[in-house]
Amino acid sequence: MKGSVRMLVATLALATSPVWAAPVVTVYSADGLHDGDNSWYQQQFAAFTRATGISVQYVEGGSGAIVERLVKERSNPQADVLITVPPFIQRADSQQLLAPFTPQGADQIPEATGHYTPLVNNYLSFIYNRQHLSQPPATWQALLDSQFRNKLQYSTPGQAGDGTAVMLQVFNSLGSKDAGFAYLAQLQKNNVGPSASTGKLTALVNKGELYIANGDVQMNLSQMQRNPNVGIFWPADSHGQRSALALPYVIGLVANGPESDNGKKLINFLLDKPAQMQVSALSWGLPVRGDITPTDDHYRQAHQLMAGVTPWSPDWNAVATTLAADIARWRSVTGEE
Repeated sequence: MKGSVRMLVATLALATSPVWAAPVVTVYSADGLHDGDNSWYQQQFAAFTRATGISVQYVEGGSGAIVERLVKERSNPQADVLITVPPFIQRADSQQLLAPFTPQGADQIPEATGHYTPLVNNYLSFIYNRQHLSQPPATWQALLDSQFRNKLQYSTPGQAGDGTAVMLQVFNSLGSKDAGFAYLAQLQKNNVGPSASTGKLTALVNKGELYIANGDVQMNLSQMQRNPNVGIFWPADSHGQRSALALPYVIGLVANGPESDNGKKLINFLLDKPAQMQVSALSWGLPVRGDITPTDDHYRQAHQLMAGVTPWSPDWNAVATTLAADIARWRSVTGEE
């Protein structure tokens, strides 16, 4: 999601030859779907290699950082497939970093554009320490309470996808950008400071170093098995309504990638029914295809968790257009230069 700035390169299921290099496809991805010992990425990449003989070279980074890497490599692209979250996928497309490609089965996937396609559905969430707090904060106003001074942290907008989502969620819940920025200026009294990694905040909440942090449903549910003191919540607005920004992982074919044909094959594979049916069971994500309904416990638990929470989506193209100015204003009101 998104939040990690580390770069992890792992070659999965490599096929070797004494004479020529094995076929390969290179993926630049936001973090989250590779987490754990038996993740959806690990399973699907290995299955893809068995089916095609094409090995997967995986490079992981923050949602914005991997797009920045593509920008720097524009004259000599190194990746074939990009997986990130909005609005960074829109930014990549607007900068002509993505090639036109309509995957097989796109007619079953809402929001497929012909340049990028949702891969795994996901939603913004917040987490709290269940040992120190008997109940999570009920409202956005409650997060301003002095008990959270230096015990609250959210990842940095512009660097982390989840952090950017927090800013957008505040705009939506407070009713406008002006009200949202005024609120974030107040919240800064409690905020520990910038964090480029959303994923690292979970362990801090689990240990009680933080009481409150941001995250996303897929990542937090997968992390809770290793962080049992963490609970998930959504603060309500002034009308008592709880809402969650839709924050899907989105996949696109990199323009002029070194192995574009292999990239197309991998995109089709990850969006096919068998792969989509496993995303909740393996990584707590939700499938994007409208013609399948998983039956595993993870899928049911994720839906039960979000009962009473209203998903919503902004105009992501509009968000991408104003993002630089919004980040600059966020830095100004919070003092996070």
